Amino acid sequence: MNPAFLLLSLCLFWQSKAAKTARPAPTPNIIFLLTDDQRHDALGVMGNPYIRTPNIDQMARQGILFKNAYVTTSICSVSRASILSGQYLSRHGIDDFARDFSPQALQNTYPLLLKKRGYTIGFVGKYGVGENPPEKEFDFWACNRKGQPPYEYRRPDGSLIHHTDSVAIGIHQFLNRFGKGAPFCLSVSFKAPHELDGNPPTYPVQERFKSLYNDLTIPQPETADPTYWNRFPDFFRTDQNIGRERWKPLLSTNTLYQQTVKDYYRLVTGVDEVVGKLRRQLDSLGVADNTVIIYMGDNGFCLGEHGLEGKWFGFEESIRVPLIVYDPRNSALKGRIENKIALNIDIAPTILQLAGSKVPDQMQGIDLNGMALSKDGAFDRQEFFYEHTFMGSPRLPKVEGIVRVDSKYMKYIEHGYEELYDLKADPHEKQNLASSPAYQAKLEAMRKRYADLKKQVK
Repeated sequence: MNPAFLLLSLCLFWQSKAAKTARPAPTPNIIFLLTDDQRHDALGVMGNPYIRTPNIDQMARQGILFKNAYVTTSICSVSRASILSGQYLSRHGIDDFARDFSPQALQNTYPLLLKKRGYTIGFVGKYGVGENPPEKEFDFWACNRKGQPPYEYRRPDGSLIHHTDSVAIGIHQFLNRFGKGAPFCLSVSFKAPHELDGNPPTYPVQERFKSLYNDLTIPQPETADPTYWNRFPDFFRTDQNIGRERWKPLLSTNTLYQQTVKDYYRLVTGVDEVVGKLRRQLDSLGVADNTVIIYMGDNGFCLGEHGLEGKWFGFEESIRVPLIVYDPRNSALKGRIENKIALNIDIAPTILQLAGSKVPDQMQGIDLNGMALSKDGAFDRQEFFYEHTFMGSPRLPKVEGIVRVDSKYMKYIEHGYEELYDLKADPHEKQNLASSPAYQAKLEAMRKRYADLKKQVK
């Protein structure tokens, strides 16, 4: 062979190989799944021996499972605003159920930022922020306009469909229409396992799940004992407290407890069914390997702990949530269990980083993948500020504080009442140490840190 020709052939071969090597990875599709009122331990993979969530559990084992995931405010609208904006309540200002994002703030939420980068964006389920949802900004919209949608819808033929099943249909329609186009970001928000508000409140379950868990007896939590409710101060220990008001018709007897908790679990299992369908559809479309799925709850939920039903307050059951990041493109993230503190304000920065988009300076969260892969401590979050200022006493006493993995300080700001818990020795928050002489130095240090963080989150 002519030496010159051979040399030219080799050059072309290595240029071609280099071009293939340098070619950027395809922009990922991103699906964000949000449940409503799902506490951190309402998953099998989180150690719950009763609930059945095989599809979500499998996804957790294939991705990153965040064991210490929290919300910065435990109430639907505020938490959802924090998820979309990457900001604390103190900064985004959505402090009730009626307030909308300003036009400028809306443009700086993760879906609209991705739209500017060429993403097709969709929203399915419960939007839950304000009274004027931005459906015209999305390429696909399948949401009820009500802040708290019903559990059952009547279809044109007169039949009823459960909200979870309607979400499944919305997902299917979006993926059929946009799944093979590139790239897309689909935000999915379930109503489940939120209760249906009413007098009394209920947990409407799909017919096919109504007998599920009938063979089980689920033990009540230790802090359901009246001793723990009776320890609260007078401003909190009142029948006007919404957490106590809802506890009475749903959890005040063992019979009620069994029915409510099983219905709550049934609703979560219904969500798990949808996750399985979603993943199978991604496979059938041939896009599963390039689709990142993030799964989270918008806040936790007390199921009888401390004599309460609901969220709002700073207890672990109320503020800890499930969180999974599944990225099939990155083998380094497969099967990881992460114990660092992750927050709802981290969702928007994580999604933007996945898409290769700049994270706006006003976002206060961090990239969860960066946290999981970091070895130099740069992403290690030691604590976070908690705030819940909706409504106020006596219905929902306002509370702020600091949460760490091993300890917690909470202050009911209308009353100056303080709580201090050693979470390492007392993970169920049975003993308030704020008045203990042995913990006064710790209390004073937490007070000072609380004051500092309160300034920083604005």
